[in-house]
Amino acid sequence: MKKAYSLVAAAAAAALALGACGSGSKSKIEGVVSKSISYSPGKQEWGGYNSRTVEAYSTATAAVSDRLGSDFGYFDPKGQWKHGTELGDYKKVSDDPLTVEYTINDKAVYQGKIPITCEDYYFDWVSQNPDWILDGQKSAGEADKKTGEGQPLFNNVGDPAGYAHPVSEGPQCNEGDKKFTVKYDNPYPDWELNVNGALPSHVIARKIGMTKSELFKALKNKDFAVAKKAAAAWNNWNKMTPGKLPPLEDVPSSGPFALKKGGWKANQYVTLVPNPDWWGKKPGVNELIIKQVSEDGQLQALENGDLNVIEPQATQDAIKRIKEVNNATLLQGPTLSWEHIDFNFGEQSVFKGEGGAKLRQAMAYCIPRQEIVDKLVKPIDPKAKILNAREFYPTDEDYDAVVKSSYNGEYDKVNIARAKKLVAESKISNPVVQIGYRSGNPRRADTVSLITASCKKAGIEVKDISGANFMDDGGKYYSGQWDMALFAWAGSKQVASGQTMYQTGAPQNTGKYSNKKVDAEWEKVVTTFEKETWLKSKEKIEKILWDDLFSIPLYMHPGVTGYMDGVGNVERNITQKGVVWNAEKWTRRLIK
Repeated sequence: MKKAYSLVAAAAAAALALGACGSGSKSKIEGVVSKSISYSPGKQEWGGYNSRTVEAYSTATAAVSDRLGSDFGYFDPKGQWKHGTELGDYKKVSDDPLTVEYTINDKAVYQGKIPITCEDYYFDWVSQNPDWILDGQKSAGEADKKTGEGQPLFNNVGDPAGYAHPVSEGPQCNEGDKKFTVKYDNPYPDWELNVNGALPSHVIARKIGMTKSELFKALKNKDFAVAKKAAAAWNNWNKMTPGKLPPLEDVPSSGPFALKKGGWKANQYVTLVPNPDWWGKKPGVNELIIKQVSEDGQLQALENGDLNVIEPQATQDAIKRIKEVNNATLLQGPTLSWEHIDFNFGEQSVFKGEGGAKLRQAMAYCIPRQEIVDKLVKPIDPKAKILNAREFYPTDEDYDAVVKSSYNGEYDKVNIARAKKLVAESKISNPVVQIGYRSGNPRRADTVSLITASCKKAGIEVKDISGANFMDDGGKYYSGQWDMALFAWAGSKQVASGQTMYQTGAPQNTGKYSNKKVDAEWEKVVTTFEKETWLKSKEKIEKILWDDLFSIPLYMHPGVTGYMDGVGNVERNITQKGVVWNAEKWTRRLIK
């Protein structure tokens, strides 16, 4: 469901060889270049221009918004981080203190030919809620009434503990500079991933009645009142009517594609066109159409010619149908995405309190993880295994050791007798557990069916509350109206990304989990370069997460891609970026 920014589950996964096969008779590919390629990341609506808000942070939003921006680095198809791009590059100039120098390409501009400068990166840092903003809230009497602590002004999915707080003075530069320096107060293991593309500060400045220069100076002077106004504009960037684009000057591109005027039709598609002010190589097509098609509808769309590139749910049926499509190519391989079930610890959940803890254990004993893997995943990936960690993958060199030290294997097999006993001990009569997920996903529907049948034997009624809008802003997930949530995290090689999911009050800790020991260990992780230090802490975190039953990890996702002949340069990427990672390089030639 989610993509990674500075946030998603860490642990490296080794890339397997990508296999490709096709079937059917091949037609001649003509030399005429087609103007468009259509692709779908799923049914979810585009969340808006600002993909860094908590609600908009998803693979569906990223499929569009990532095409509208540029970064200093990227994950290659095998999940390796590479730096140096059309935007610019960086270099570490000191280890003590950790200091990094960034250089922006002299040609780099936002759509409308507004230069990308260091002010934009200073504002990006501010949007991750530095300490002076929290202090300003206290001084203004706007701190949390219960804790007395300041609260984030910006609804940013990034955890300030990873960037904004340890970079206490923000990026160092002067107005209009194409270079800036970031100095850390402490070491940080994922420093290369903290600073990438920045949203245009001149748009925010204009919305609050200031110039870009005036906004920069005010924030440098720690003007809380200005920051508050800027945050309101930043948070509301995406408050637009689906299907109705704001003025293009409010959503300017800094990437190879731009939004097409009038090119957004609600619940159907967003059309992108080459950015006229892009300084790099021109995209290979004149239109990239990002369509909203459910995972179970993508196969039919490929067969009908309504989509040219798809990443459907990896099932036997999907593989079979792609192979049967005339003039289609199938790509298979691993991903870094992993399926899991989260528990809700909030007041609305049946799992709250001591009785809830017993019920979580009962659920863990009745969830048929091995059956889920055997029936739903092994037919696609015969090597598939139950996943027994959250911060490490089976292909990671440390996985086995971490699992051995953190988990005793007690939930690998269903134990209905034990589950029944725990239900009784919970003192929750006739427990009903609501499990939600985004509908239109056959494998998740089958997963819930298997869980329902198994846990019924333990006296637990599992209620499927899936829906098309379950994971959307305003849906049941973000409002806490669920007991268990079934989805996937899209992983990366980041060390500290899990902090945003497991630490108390973290942006993606939607289930309201809190454990002071976990919080303390995360603080150790995010303040060291030393692998021995952060590995030891993450082992402890894994054990506590198992002891508390924060979640139930299930399996690693297999990956499937299908595309039509004539579409060139399609390449799977095992990270959260998916096949659309290099869409600006796609080409299309007509066939007959």
